[in-house]
This record gives sequence, structure tokens and C-alpha cells, in this order.
Amino acid sequence: MGLMDFIKKQFIDILQWTEQDEETLVWRFPMAEMEIQYGASLTVRESQIAVFVNEGQVADVFGPGMYKLSTQTLPVLTYLKNWDKLFESPFKSDVYFFSTRQRLDQRWGTQQPVTIRDKDFGAVRLRAFGNYAYRIVDAKRFHTEVSGTRERYTVQDLDGQLRGLMLQHISDAVAQSGIPFLDLAANQIEVAKALQAATAPAFEALGLKLESVTLQNVSLPEELQKILDQKIGMGMIGQNMGQFMQYQAAQALPKMAEGVGQGGGSGVAGDAMGLGAGLAMGQVLAQQLQAGLAPAAAAAAAPVAPAQSADEIMALLEKLGDLKARGILTDEEFAAKKAELLKKLG
Repeated sequence: MGLMDFIKKQFIDILQWTEQDEETLVWRFPMAEMEIQYGASLTVRESQIAVFVNEGQVADVFGPGMYKLSTQTLPVLTYLKNWDKLFESPFKSDVYFFSTRQRLDQRWGTQQPVTIRDKDFGAVRLRAFGNYAYRIVDAKRFHTEVSGTRERYTVQDLDGQLRGLMLQHISDAVAQSGIPFLDLAANQIEVAKALQAATAPAFEALGLKLESVTLQNVSLPEELQKILDQKIGMGMIGQNMGQFMQYQAAQALPKMAEGVGQGGGSGVAGDAMGLGAGLAMGQVLAQQLQAGLAPAAAAAAAPVAPAQSADEIMALLEKLGDLKARGILTDEEFAAKKAELLKKLG
């Protein structure tokens, strides 16, 4: 290799980045000891931004296009380096390429239940998960606030921070939506929009844009779900508490009988204890059944026969006399019934 070939390889005349994977957000052009040739070509592809950084200070920012590097196309760098308009020597500068493509299907979810306020239940602890999409829109801010001088910054490096921002604002989103917990599942799009609106400013502070948010599922912890199921059942029962207790008692009888059959211990003593407990429980359940049936019995006995007219009573007396004459009624039976009917006439 000749001396001139060696010297030529120390200067860069083409700067570009062809993305090789889906994970890289920021890539620093490998400079090593090389310098950028004055008049070199800079290619910035669609969905990319290129940033020149001089001694840690962001200089010129380039959007998609092809550029010939000179004092005219690098005004900030020219100012920082105190170049005059005729300066045409090679120069050193860090060059970073940023991918501005959307990063789709980024997952978020609550590892632990989060507490929210609900107008129906007061405080509710819930779990939720979904996905979101974002992109880099302010490369200068992202470089300053996030990626810095690293050679490569990836989606994975940012994942934990962004997921934390999503979870941090879920309580605010549910509160701002004004949707009760029982209606969240039927209004997932509205809740997702509220979560996006609540979280977007935090993304913007990092030079990002939160493009979309989806809410795929909302649920309660298992123990709270059981309580909610009971509350819903009570709401469906309404005022028929007696019927509910009667139903509960009837459902408990087979289990109680099984427990009595198995006994509370071993031997005769255990069987006696199980039988005694079963009888005591049976009495309690019987009382509950009677309490549930009492209103129905009272309601059945409530109707009163309409009052009879004088003509109807006289007709009954004639029929009773006929029955007595035929020997079907005794004198005592006839007299008792006659007295009862005559009282109605009085």
C-alpha cells in the first residue's frame, strides 16, 4: 500500500446509514482517527435525521436528503470552529444518525395492581395492559436528554423508562375519562385516548411523540373480583333478601349433609360431634327457610273473602235446612252454622 493510498483512507467522503435491524434508535458514524473531507456527501434517508456534534455541542441537524458538506451547509459548525468562507480543509466532528420510524407494538402493563378512584366503589385496585407506538421527532433533544454520546442506543434501552411513564399516568387517565370501573371494558378506546393525552407531554420532554395507545384488558385482582361478583349478585337480587337467604340455605344443605356423613372426627365421639353440629346447623337453616317462606305464607293468607249479601245468606240457610232435613247435618251443626250466618246479617 502506497503512502497516498494510506492518506486517502484517512478522509471520509461519504456519510450514510443503512439500518440493519429494528432495534437501533441512534447510531454514531464510526470516525476513529479519520476526518471528514470538505465537500463530502451526506445522505440522510427517509425516516432518518443526521446530527453533527462538535466537542459535545449539537451543531447542524439534517433531515432527509443529499447534502454536500461545506461552510454553507454547515453554518453552525462553521461558526463553532471559526471557519472563514474559504476554509476547505478536512475536519473532525461526531455524526449521529437517528431513526424516526414508528416503533410499533411496544407493550405496557401493570405488574402490580394500581389504585384508582371510582365513583361507584370508592377506591379500586386494578390491572391493565396494552401496547403503544412512538417515534423520535426532536433529535437534538433526544441526544441531549437521552442517548448522549453512546455509539448505539436501542429500543430496549428505552423500554423500561417509557413503560414506567405509561403506568405512572394510568390513574390520571381513568380519572380524567370519568368512566366508572364497571364500564371500562366497554369504553377501552376512550380510556386509551385519555391515557395517550395524559402521557404525551412526558414523551415530548424526551424528544419523542406518542403516536398511539391501546388498552387491551382491564381486570381486578382475584380477591377483589370475588367481592365484585358478590356485589353484582346482591344488586341483581335487589330487595328479595329473604329469597336470597333461602337459596343460600338450600345450597348449603347438601354440603352440610356430606360433612355430617364424613363426621367431625374419628369413632363414635367424632360421629356424635358431627351429628350435633349438623343438627345445630340444620336448625339455623330451617329458621332461615321459615323466615324466607313466612312472607310468602302471609301474602297467601292475606286475601279476604268479599262480604255476602242478605239474599245469598238466606239462600245458604235454605240449603242448610235442606241438608238437615235429609239427615246430612246434625241439629248441632245446623245450629252453629245458622248462628254464624245470622251474625253476618246483623
